[in-house]
This record gives sequence, structure tokens and C-alpha cells, in this order.
Amino acid sequence: MGHPGHNLSEAPLAPLRGVRAATHRLLLSTAMQLIREAGHVPAVAEVARRCGVSRATAYRYFSSRSALIVAVMDESLGPVRRFSSKHPDGPRRVREVFEKTFPRFRDFEAQMRAAVQLSLEHWARERAGALDEERFRRGFRVRIMGDAIAPMASQLSASQLRRLHQALTVVYGIETWVILKDIWGLSDRSVEQVALWMVDALIRAALEDRALPRR
Repeated sequence: MGHPGHNLSEAPLAPLRGVRAATHRLLLSTAMQLIREAGHVPAVAEVARRCGVSRATAYRYFSSRSALIVAVMDESLGPVRRFSSKHPDGPRRVREVFEKTFPRFRDFEAQMRAAVQLSLEHWARERAGALDEERFRRGFRVRIMGDAIAPMASQLSASQLRRLHQALTVVYGIETWVILKDIWGLSDRSVEQVALWMVDALIRAALEDRALPRR
């Protein structure tokens, strides 16, 4: 199950100790708080002002909003990104990944929405030839879902598995929350229930498709 062609934006290793580690932590936690307050990714200079450090110092840690949101997302979703279910049953394994993810989505919804905003802004600015910072590229869900459905490789053809993989990545993300909460007005719990229903329906459809006679 290959990854789409673009390169993901990944966070560099954070300093582990000393003044540099403390400064990195201060900048990161402040950025996360500013996102909760304002609903968008702040400029690095704004984070520096809130922390009471110089812009030059802040830019040594985070060179752009892209670098900043990458670190924010790694802090928010790191445990989910590094989680790998050991369940041998594919459908159960997929549900386990979703169920483990729900609490993180609830806790860090503001940060995830801000990441989507920045990604869309960068897409538009790049098309207009006006992008002046490294583009923020999303897509960790591709690897996460690929690992989750791996046991189903023996049950589905390569094309069927890829289609299921693609469909599940549509459900696995903040976009589902945006639609069901903003448009439908659902609670977090209701969003989770609908998301799991979609997951089960997609897997069931993939398995039923496998069983259909070929013409």
C-alpha cells in the first residue's frame, strides 16, 4: 500500500534537555494556546511576543508557520500516529484505531482545524504564485489506515484493498467532524457513532464486493 507521491511535513526532533528544551516547550505550548484562542495558526513572531522572547530566538526553533503547525500536530496526535494495533482481524483493527483516535480529536479539535486552514491557504497561495513559506503537507492518515487494514490483504485484491484504503482515509480525519458538527450540529459522541457506522459500512461493502461474481 504505497503512499501518495507528495512528501509529508514532519517535525524535527525536539531538544531533550536544558534551556533549549524549555524554550521549545514554551513556544510550542504557547502556540497551541493561541490556536485555541484564535482558531488559526499564529505567525512565529506572534508566538515570540506572547512568550516574551525575541523573534530571532523563536525562528531558530520554528522557521515558519509550517514548522510550527507540524510540531503542534505531532504534539496533538503523536500517540495516535505511532499507535499500531496488534489485532489480527482487519475490521476489528480498523475500529480499534478509530476508537483510540476519537479522544485525541476531541481534545485537539482546534489544532486540527487550524492545520486544515493552513493547508488550504498554502494550496491557494501556491496556485497564485504567492506562497512565501514552506508548504504544509498533510497525509499521515494514509500510513495509519494502511497499517490498520494490512490483515485484509489476504481477503481483498490489490485494487479492492486500495479503494478501501482511500475510502477510510476520507472518514479518518477532522473533515468528518467539521461536516457533522458544523453542518448537522451533532455532538462529539454522535459524530463518533456516525464515523464508526461509515467505517463498518465501507468494510462490509469491500468484503461483499470481493464475493461478487466477475463478469
